[in-house]
Amino acid sequence: MPKRLLVVESPGKVKKLSQILGSEWIVRASCGHIRELSNEGEDSLGFTMDGSNVQCRYVPRDQQAKETIQQLKAAVKQVQEVVLATDPDREGETIAWHLKEALGLRQPKRVVYTEITEAAVRTAIAHPRELDTNLVGAGLCRDCLDKLVGYKGSPLVWALNNGAKSVGRVQSATLHLICQREREIQTFVPQDYWSVWVDYAEGFRAFYKGMANAPKEAAKEEAEVNDDAAVNSTQAPESTRVLAEAEANRLVEEARRHPHKVVQFEGKIVNRQPPPPFITSTLQQAAGSRLRFAPEKTMQVAQKLYEAGLITYMRTDSVMLSPEFCDSARKWLEQNDPQNVPQKTTRHRSNKTAQEAHEAIRPTDVFRPSVQLRLELTADEFNLYVLIWKRAIASQCRAAQLRKTLVITQSGDILWQARGQIVEFLGYARYWPNLSKDSILPNLQQGQMLTLENAGHEKKQTQPPPRYSEPKLVQLMERKGIGRPSTYSPTIATLKKRGYVQLAKDSLQPTTLGLEVDAFLQKALPDLLETEFTAKMEDALDAIASGKQQWQQYLTKWNESYFAPALAKAKTIVVSAATGVKNYPMAERKFETSRTRCPQCKNHLAKIKSSKVKKKYFLKCVSGCDNIVLFWSEYSKSWEAPRSQAAKETKEIKEATPQKSKAAITKYSCPVCHKPLEEYSYVKDGQNKKMLRCSNPQSRNDKKHKDVAYFSTQKGWWSPKLGELKG
Repeated sequence: MPKRLLVVESPGKVKKLSQILGSEWIVRASCGHIRELSNEGEDSLGFTMDGSNVQCRYVPRDQQAKETIQQLKAAVKQVQEVVLATDPDREGETIAWHLKEALGLRQPKRVVYTEITEAAVRTAIAHPRELDTNLVGAGLCRDCLDKLVGYKGSPLVWALNNGAKSVGRVQSATLHLICQREREIQTFVPQDYWSVWVDYAEGFRAFYKGMANAPKEAAKEEAEVNDDAAVNSTQAPESTRVLAEAEANRLVEEARRHPHKVVQFEGKIVNRQPPPPFITSTLQQAAGSRLRFAPEKTMQVAQKLYEAGLITYMRTDSVMLSPEFCDSARKWLEQNDPQNVPQKTTRHRSNKTAQEAHEAIRPTDVFRPSVQLRLELTADEFNLYVLIWKRAIASQCRAAQLRKTLVITQSGDILWQARGQIVEFLGYARYWPNLSKDSILPNLQQGQMLTLENAGHEKKQTQPPPRYSEPKLVQLMERKGIGRPSTYSPTIATLKKRGYVQLAKDSLQPTTLGLEVDAFLQKALPDLLETEFTAKMEDALDAIASGKQQWQQYLTKWNESYFAPALAKAKTIVVSAATGVKNYPMAERKFETSRTRCPQCKNHLAKIKSSKVKKKYFLKCVSGCDNIVLFWSEYSKSWEAPRSQAAKETKEIKEATPQKSKAAITKYSCPVCHKPLEEYSYVKDGQNKKMLRCSNPQSRNDKKHKDVAYFSTQKGWWSPKLGELKG
């Protein structure tokens, strides 16, 4: 009979861990978070702040979580010892605390491992620890902060009546970055300029650098920076910008009139160090740019690889690698690529906020044959695994060696410049190719005369800044300190789900709704949009996690000193908006028009994007005609009104709609506003049924009341979202 219970987060780990631990253990999963802050109390926050104390009331997240808790309680009764093995991060520590509270565990053992291998799991179990109250405090503080901002801030944008759904601590700051870039694009004014060049018979092109008699500037080294968000960021060479065509023509004429000679020739070997192994943000960036994965897809696929025991935990901000892996990678290189073995093990430095107890994302076994994995994994899983494997191996290789050449020539008073590069030794780039292409210059001597073959210029135009791709946005969030590894992907997914941003040619573009919300929040809650402000909040959570700050004290002080006064001020903006005095720029909603005309007003119908229909959009009249909606029919190959479907839906709505004439006040009170619940009788599928709803007329359009619906059962009243109704 099993004597020990191991509780993990993901059901995907259960089978693998059961195989590792054997029949002595029961392995069960919590399926992520099992509890959340209730929707009780003032503004449905589920917690109260009294002085510097915070009282939280947690409830099961949903019916499934309630059932999971009961199943885990039953499992606890079968064993002598319970071990909590939730994920090795702040969120995992918080889930472990919730399990302790929900299951009534006194002093559960907490174990942490970053890879699901027999050695790692057994080592972790042999060295349990107590729950880290500092990490738990940071997790609880994040819960309260997010709900405080979301529940008290979101009603501000509901007053706009434009479909805006929510405000969020990380979400709104990220949306602001996207909207800021869009406004830069909209206000950008292109400027003409000219790039001037000369071609030499010796076999290279040089670009205008400046005048010989001008004050000399220090030569700028063109450092190549590893950019995981871009596959190839190398730009075509250009001259110093010339802003007038007449000046460009003069330079070309001067180049043709005067002889040319080499005034400076430099050649040197430059070492380019290998990039660090992946952390969460760089994995999302590289998978986005090289595999075209959205951040949420990257994390879903990485989760599968982690659960299969193939990679280490994929939510991390540390580039540290274990000594065991470094030794293993070195052995692999000695056997397969001995020239790439560095003299000493390569170490990479994490940023100051990284949790060094964690490891970077790496394969658990660098010797695992890829031929076998190709058969076991899906294409997406295999491709992501190979990406992680190559990056981890590359991080342990020798530096790449580049021969860089600089040539400066002179004709009259004009200086011309050319740069060349040849890869002398690939080093790490054999596994992680991120070097620009070779550009070969001839071997020249200082003072050597050159033969001019041609001279000319090319008219160009400055370009607006590009929109952010999803990888670039993740990179920006990391650099600005907005959110943490576990929040990058969910934040972008939420912005898309809310309709605030959309993908346009692989770039994130704010919708009209997103721009309206951001413009309003700039007036109502400007600090919440500033990256420095949001980053300081993340720093405070890090300080709480490391035991340098008390979470309840921070939360109450933040609310008292900033959020409560800011919210009071913001409500005056809402009042102005509601009375028609708009203190924020409201963009006109624009739709792409169709050639099909409205059968009533004869205006062109608008294309309304929708992922729920095959054609990815339907047609609707936005000129004032009610209920004019057309869907594409594959049968008739034309746009049609959904007559039969509409009739069916209308019938179902009528049958399911409670009859107001049969409403009766009950003794029960609404869990949201505490008004009495009303009992309705209605007919559905030919049967008489009953349900309870809030009697408050305003609740019909209130999002907070959407879950307040109790249905009659043999045992009493029951809600799919709220559970059993008790008197």
